[in-house]
Amino acid sequence: MKRSGAQIVWEMLRHEGVEVVFGMPGGSIMTTYHPLQDYGIRHVLIRHELAAAHAADGYARVSGRVGVAMATSGPGATNLTTGIATAMMDSIPLVCITGQVASSTIGSDAFQESDITGITLPITKHNYLVTDVDELAETIHEAFYIAQTGRPGPVLIDLPKDVQCAVTDFAVPEDRVDLPGYHPDCMIDDAALDRAAERIESAKRPVILAGHGVVRAGAREELRLLAERMEMPVATTLLGKGSLSETHPLSLGMVGMHGAAPANHAVQEADLLLALGMRFDDRFTGCLERFAPHAAVVHVDLDVSEIGKNVPVDVAIVADVRDVLKGLLARASKASHVAWIERIEVLRADAKEHEVLEHTDSESLTAPHVIDEIWRQTGGKAIVVADVGQNQMWSSQYYRSDGVRPFVTSGGLGPMGFALPAAIGAQIAAPDAEVWVIAGDGGFQMNIQELATVVQEDLPLKMAVLNNGFLGMVRQWQEFFFDHRYESTRLLSPDFARVARAYDIAGERAGTQKESEDAIRAARSPKAGPALIEFAVTSEGDAGNVYPMVPPGAALHEMMRRPIAVGSKGQGAGR
Repeated sequence: MKRSGAQIVWEMLRHEGVEVVFGMPGGSIMTTYHPLQDYGIRHVLIRHELAAAHAADGYARVSGRVGVAMATSGPGATNLTTGIATAMMDSIPLVCITGQVASSTIGSDAFQESDITGITLPITKHNYLVTDVDELAETIHEAFYIAQTGRPGPVLIDLPKDVQCAVTDFAVPEDRVDLPGYHPDCMIDDAALDRAAERIESAKRPVILAGHGVVRAGAREELRLLAERMEMPVATTLLGKGSLSETHPLSLGMVGMHGAAPANHAVQEADLLLALGMRFDDRFTGCLERFAPHAAVVHVDLDVSEIGKNVPVDVAIVADVRDVLKGLLARASKASHVAWIERIEVLRADAKEHEVLEHTDSESLTAPHVIDEIWRQTGGKAIVVADVGQNQMWSSQYYRSDGVRPFVTSGGLGPMGFALPAAIGAQIAAPDAEVWVIAGDGGFQMNIQELATVVQEDLPLKMAVLNNGFLGMVRQWQEFFFDHRYESTRLLSPDFARVARAYDIAGERAGTQKESEDAIRAARSPKAGPALIEFAVTSEGDAGNVYPMVPPGAALHEMMRRPIAVGSKGQGAGR
């Protein structure tokens, strides 16, 4: 049957099981948008192309499917790039389709022309410039295959206007994709699996390091079974949060610069680290030369390039995490580590002594109080989408995930403004779930225009804006390491509650713990639609900083800790 390039795009998206596309039309992609209404695919009109990429990312993280974003050429395409880089760093499967000027004018500096394949070469798993309509269907099929196989990642397809208009015979390509040099399927090395099992059984102080690969592989249950059978405490990366319910007795919390003190100490004292689907990045390890000095390392990852990249390993297994955990369960006999678990309990008791929730008066409203209250009222069963900065670290520390609903945030690239559009994608992926945005006053303003998308799409998002009147994480570093010289971090913000109401979203402000509890409860009422709460939280001093903190160049156990007597330092960001 005859189809134009534009029609082939939608035919193939439907064939690949796509139900929703996030995007914005423009001159060079308008032809592709024209037949959209004939194909039954939902299009979410965002207000900025960057938000399209982040929304597709959030959709992919929650649904487990490929997220799709679409934009026009030039600025539309370049606006996608931060979202594409975010997906690349966090191994999120995206397919981004961009319009391009006509083939005959490429390279002539035509209006709204940009070399988007050249620009995105370092931040995509693969990309294409399609110059022949006869190759379009196969290209789209390949793009989806590449995006979601092996280590997932973003793929970009650049589509000139003349290719969108061209007509050809269309047939759905064969399911099989054969790309020379690309072999994403990994066979488990049974000998390596045997060695890993032996290391685990002989360890006295083992720790499992659960990364994003556990979440992506759907291996939570296998992880829990192995941890319980071998009595192995589980620490996570930021993106591995929720691999094990954080109320589980074996859960240690997150490791790293702002990780939980028991988790950081446990890693430093361990004699074995079973690293699952994680990459030992700098925010996780602290000083590499002094990272886990007593531990043998068993590293499991789909991507062979991650093995030994930062931390030397004793046993390497290049395979799917879930398959490896099944193999280890088949080999492992029940173990007990009484002395090690007792040591963990001592570390937990010490951490509680430094806990801000234990040491602030009832009138002070700190960000941890807000997030703890959201956790209490939701029972840990909401999808939390955290932005970047202090709010992200507090969310990771105080929202204790139940291990069922995902915790969504940007781990590798860390773009402020991620949370609101990513939550739009998350809510569309899970329409019956309770989804909370947690963002700072700085990051929220970076994509605040997407409040219009929330309303247009009738999404019941709940939004918590932690307003401390600063670019908080930068301010914290300025306090600790730059002599309290707050250069360019004091932040003037609008009345976020009034802004929300201007978009016909319920907007409230809270400045005390009681007001916070009431506002969260009201936002969660069955009749409530989208709701935004601006929390005027403590801005400076010990209650306004994220603790623990591993200073630059320090080892994980050399944490700056919150003083035990916190008091009520600093003032809220009220007007």
